[in-house]
Amino acid sequence: MVKLNKIYTRTGDDGTTGLVDGSRLSKHTPRLQAIGAVDEANCAIGVAIGAVSAKEYQSALTCIQNDMFDLGADLGTPGEDFAPSEMVLRIVPEQVSALEQAIDALNLSLEPLSSFILPGGSDAAARIHVARAAARRAERAMTALAETDPVNPAALAFINRLSDYLFVLARAVNATGEGDVLWVPGKNR
Repeated sequence: MVKLNKIYTRTGDDGTTGLVDGSRLSKHTPRLQAIGAVDEANCAIGVAIGAVSAKEYQSALTCIQNDMFDLGADLGTPGEDFAPSEMVLRIVPEQVSALEQAIDALNLSLEPLSSFILPGGSDAAARIHVARAAARRAERAMTALAETDPVNPAALAFINRLSDYLFVLARAVNATGEGDVLWVPGKNR
């Protein structure tokens, strides 16, 4: 259990941040960029929760927010051993499968797309699209990290699947896709 009595520690005043293993890194390293991007995506999901009226979707997004903290802990634990333990949080394939099952369930009520959609429709769907774009940014930061340091493959799959889930959820929130705004190529030429 995490216990935070004091929010500031002053240990980061030198421009470094501590990782789970006790090591310290500069706050602008690829690992910290990835952790920060995951945090931003999690915040965007929190904003989306405030706009979504369906309790089912709020609950699903809150569950994802918890998984996003797991993802941050995974990224904050450097190394090549991606097996979870009592002391090490790692994203596991079951978390990826849960997103895939949720995507499949949402897709059942949606009409196939005949065009790309603009990120909007309802206020709630627009906020979910912002979270989707933030998840894609987190994915780019994580893949950049993976070019130089080992990254849990399940974590990479999770962040990729998350943006897919958020895309489909935005469509579901837009009255099962009826409120989607379709892209019309060259419309304003």
